[in-house]
Amino acid sequence: MITFTVRLKACLPPAIRSLILQRKPNIRHVSGMAGGLRPASVVVLHRSLAPAFEKFCQANSGPLPLLGLREPDTWSLPALNAVPDPRAGSPRFLKYELGACTGSLTSLEEYTEQLGDMVAFFLDCGFSPEAALEKVGLPTGDSVGHGPVGAYKQATNCCCTRRYCDSGCPENSQIFSCPMAVLPDISEISYVDHYFIITKTTVPCAAMAGFCCPLVVTMRPIPKDKLEKLVQATCSVGNKGQPIHIGDPEWLGIKDLSKPDYGDPVACQPGDVPVFWPSQMTSLEAVSSCKTPLAFTSAPGCTVMTNLKDTEAPAGRLTPEGIPEVHRISQDPLHYSMASAPAVRKIRELESIIAVDPGHRGIGHLLCRDELLRASLSLSHARAVLVTTGFPTHFNHQPPEETDGPPGAMALAAFLQALGKPVSMIVDLRAVSLFENLVEEAVEQGVLKTQIPILTFQGGPAGAAQAFLCKDGDPKSPRFDHLVAIERAGRAADGNYYNARKMNIKHLVDPIDDLFLATQKIPGISSTGVGDGGNELGMGKVKEAVKRHIRNGDVIACDVEADFAVITGVSNWGGYASACALYILNSCEVHRRYLRKAVGPSRVPGEQNWTQALPSVAKEEKMLGILARHKVRSGVSGIVGMEVDGLPFHGTHAQMIQKLVDVTTVRV
Repeated sequence: MITFTVRLKACLPPAIRSLILQRKPNIRHVSGMAGGLRPASVVVLHRSLAPAFEKFCQANSGPLPLLGLREPDTWSLPALNAVPDPRAGSPRFLKYELGACTGSLTSLEEYTEQLGDMVAFFLDCGFSPEAALEKVGLPTGDSVGHGPVGAYKQATNCCCTRRYCDSGCPENSQIFSCPMAVLPDISEISYVDHYFIITKTTVPCAAMAGFCCPLVVTMRPIPKDKLEKLVQATCSVGNKGQPIHIGDPEWLGIKDLSKPDYGDPVACQPGDVPVFWPSQMTSLEAVSSCKTPLAFTSAPGCTVMTNLKDTEAPAGRLTPEGIPEVHRISQDPLHYSMASAPAVRKIRELESIIAVDPGHRGIGHLLCRDELLRASLSLSHARAVLVTTGFPTHFNHQPPEETDGPPGAMALAAFLQALGKPVSMIVDLRAVSLFENLVEEAVEQGVLKTQIPILTFQGGPAGAAQAFLCKDGDPKSPRFDHLVAIERAGRAADGNYYNARKMNIKHLVDPIDDLFLATQKIPGISSTGVGDGGNELGMGKVKEAVKRHIRNGDVIACDVEADFAVITGVSNWGGYASACALYILNSCEVHRRYLRKAVGPSRVPGEQNWTQALPSVAKEEKMLGILARHKVRSGVSGIVGMEVDGLPFHGTHAQMIQKLVDVTTVRV
């Protein structure tokens, strides 16, 4: 560990100070050395940059948890050689000039004059996952004697692939432009943990007046059966212990974990899940980005000790809001999400509420636990969403659509808009004019905030669906990363489309199913199907149950799967519940921090409008009125009016909407 102390609000206990100054080789994990002591890394900048860097840290508190700062002449560095040590030549500081790391230093004494006009920032290094690893029975670096942490940067000027450069590097000409040239000796690693990897991502930190850099993360592979307990154990120290990504590293822009930039690689074994935390080595990237004439940082793994108290939740104790749950939302690529236990309970309650069966169709046999939860978690991560609806039940009328589907699709789209997610709608070519009118009037009456693009898909040769979903047909550049079908006619095993009475309506349905089939082969695109009878798009996931338990199921069962199948008594209710679930997740601090990767502000623009974007009795009454004006009929009775699936809006659907909203907005 580093061999200087810092004068903060209180002096260090003499015994601990003595051990630090003597640099005992067996002292490694400073965070557990004494109650109340908190290790910190140091960044030293010219006073003119101090306000901007302080704001930068506050805006990116995950990787840069600021303990405090000391103005010029209020902090001091004792002489390094006060205690003789044969390892005194080991690097302790990094020196930066105009953004480039130009060397390593064992002392800053020769810069006394410059330091008189510089501010020292102290970043909390108190969190270490090592204790959590031990708690869940996983090996730590100390227990197995493993070498130092591996670390990654996607782009580097390093002249070789060794752990760190030294005078023996065969291509030494670039050594002073290489951050890896100044890593401490193996024995000096302290707060950077063994069996962990550190890597630069493509996730941008919130920029602030000259400080603009990507997030740096640390990773540990965790056996899948230990994942939930490990996450809860790390979160027991508060927000700073919460992972910011669990799953495939490419979600963070990390291409190859087997080629670390710092240290040795850490291999993922079969059954392991990569877990990522924000790393304070982000501070090195930040200092480099500002290109100031002179700056210093403590070297990776080198810390100072403070007496500052930890304001996070005490170790081993979590508030109910902070108890995390981990849920897998994608297998290929592997992706897990997180939310607090209270948020998960609320969404499960929503799922239970919409699972009533007013039509006595037997949908209880189709239900799968947590489909609404996982679908909404996936939607919460989505960047752009494509929604489809439209079931031509009344083929002897114009239009043949029913009132179940469009209101739920509009309600979900409205909340996606409130979250700032681009949303489009895809419908049958024959129905484009109808839906354009529905959207226009929904905007006029405040059901939707802005217009929704209306798209169509007519099928075509092999690859047409992929060409539609991806920019230039490139599966690595999807235009949408989540597709949602709400009461959309789904293709049966024989290639036809059937209503509940086994009547073939294929002549009225475009092959939008092909898009859902294509998502199964394009990594990074997920899909959700919402249905109430088993013949809707996406219900292929439960088709065997449909065949056994739903009337005419052997003929009408949809054969096309979605990743998530949300079963509900009336499909509109699934749209309402999905919007409510998104509200719950994005109001959950555990999930919000995970979404933003612990960078950027904790509050987002437009958040105060989320409640207004939820479904409401008034808005849905307006939506049904719009449908009635366009002669869209109830699915069961064929009535044009305030009715869905033969059930009156007032007394049935209005009651359901209010119940969902009440569960969503109640404080726990």
